Formats: sequence, structure tokens, C-alpha cells
Amino acid sequence: MKLVFCGTPAFAVPTLKLALRAGHHVALVVTQPDRPAGRGGQITAPPVKQAAMEAGLRVVQPERIKNNPEFRADLDSIRPDAILVVAYGRIIPKWMLDLPRFGNINLHGSLLPKYRGAAPVQWALANGEHATGVTTMRLDEGLDTGAILLQRQMAIAPSMIATGILPLLAETGADLMMQTLVELEAGRIEPRPQDNSQATLAPILTRDDGRIDFSRPAMTIYNRWRGFQPWPGAWTTLHGRKLTVHRLLPTEVRGARGSEPGTLRLDEGTMFAACGDDTWVELVEVQPEGKRRMTAADFLRGHAVAAGTRLGA
Repeated sequence: MKLVFCGTPAFAVPTLKLALRAGHHVALVVTQPDRPAGRGGQITAPPVKQAAMEAGLRVVQPERIKNNPEFRADLDSIRPDAILVVAYGRIIPKWMLDLPRFGNINLHGSLLPKYRGAAPVQWALANGEHATGVTTMRLDEGLDTGAILLQRQMAIAPSMIATGILPLLAETGADLMMQTLVELEAGRIEPRPQDNSQATLAPILTRDDGRIDFSRPAMTIYNRWRGFQPWPGAWTTLHGRKLTVHRLLPTEVRGARGSEPGTLRLDEGTMFAACGDDTWVELVEVQPEGKRRMTAADFLRGHAVAAGTRLGA
């Protein structure tokens, strides 16, 4: 097929590469403009742009697409069979939805209608789901409300974190997208409307989503830590300063029932924090504000922290 590809982050790169290996003609790659990245704020090209340039593809990076006559004329002249949309980060306007004969086909990182929105993988992990997956759908004017084309499920191991499962879903999704194109061209897919009554939302993450609420049970805190890697992560405050928690684990602490949530218990270089429902987490690796990340033992050797201190107070 003649395709236009719209995508921005690393999650979208496997689909672009597989489309090329499958012999499709990617006439244009549309991605977000270069942005500052990292602590130095250096202007950096999105991963999709980098992959497209390496493949010798034509790339455009419009700041806006809804009312952009030049961009619209460009797509009109291409007359693509389909527009593939993978984590592009822009709402697709109606004129663009109506352009290709096979429509705008989106790869979404959940089993729709569950987890519509910007962070489906992160929220699935944060909510302790045992399975997730990928969906191809035909985009419409709603937020992830289009008709489902194909789906593929993946189990979530209890130890998986977002940074580990995202690449797996990206590869699985790329394969599913290629299967979708084959099946669409052969006329073997009957688009299936979503059951809106089963929809859940996965809103964009904010810094405050990473704040640890120790009144929650330990497993809930652990799942949110798994889902919110690498950002917004998990963090709290100690003596009024930010303390980032890079690794934590639910654990048992004997003889400590009734402890106030957030209360620290120390034991030979090990640091535990009380959580809701008389549960506990072990803070395995932390990073004080303005310092390097370190094990709990190193942290306790270098900081005056007393047992009974409350985090987040």
C-alpha cells in the first residue's frame, strides 16, 4: 500500500520499520517538531524522525495539522491508501480521517475499550491488571472510540514495569498493524464498534501521580511504581525535601500493626515504610533531592533518619 505514517516516540518506531520491511511504500512520515530534551535542554529529534531519516524517508513536522492548507495539499497529492497513526500526539482532523480509502488506522496500547487515553500501558500496570494488549482501530472524531479492527492480548508478569512492557507491546503492535493491512486489503475484517459502557480512561500522567500516598495498601503503591516508570516515578518528602524512590517492594513487617501510614521502620540498613491496611513496603533504592541515587543502606549511613519518622508529612 501507499502509506502516510504519523508517529513520534520510540513506541511507534517498530511499526514504521516493519511497514518498510513488508514492502509498503511510506510516502511521508509526519511527526512532532524537535523539542528540548534531557537536563541540558538540547533540541532533539523524535525517535520516529530519526528512524525515518535513516531510512531515507521524507519527513514533515507541522506544529498544527487541523487548519494547515500546505499540509493538507501535501496529503491530498499523495492520495494514500491508509494513514497509520501510532502515538503521534495530535488529534486527527476530519478532513484527514476521510482522505484514505482504508481510513486512518491507529495502534493503541490497550485492549479497547479499556484504557482510552494517553497513557494506557502505564495505567494498566498502575491498576494491577494481569493482562494488557494492543488494538488496531479505525480512527473517528472521538478519543479512542473508533471501530476495533484486530486485537492481541499479552499477560503482565507481576515484576513487569512500564519501561519493560512498552517495547514488547510496540513489537507486538507492529506485527498486528501489518496483519491488519493485509486483512483490510483482502476484505476479511469486519470493524467492530466499541462497547462504550465498558470504557475506562487512561489520562495523561502528571508529576503528582508519582507522589506516594502511604494510606494506600502496599500492593497498590507497588503497582503505581511499576506503571509510572520512568516518569513521574515514585516520590515522597522527608524533612520537607523530595525523596525519589527508584525501587520498592511490598513486604511483611512483624509486630508493627497499627503504624501510621508513612512511618519509617529501620532494621540493619533496611528501610520500611508503613502503608494502608497494616501493610508495608521496603524502600530499596532512593535518591535524596540534589543527590545521586543510592541503596537504602547507603542512604541511612549518610543521613540522620530516626525510626518513627514519617514520610510525606
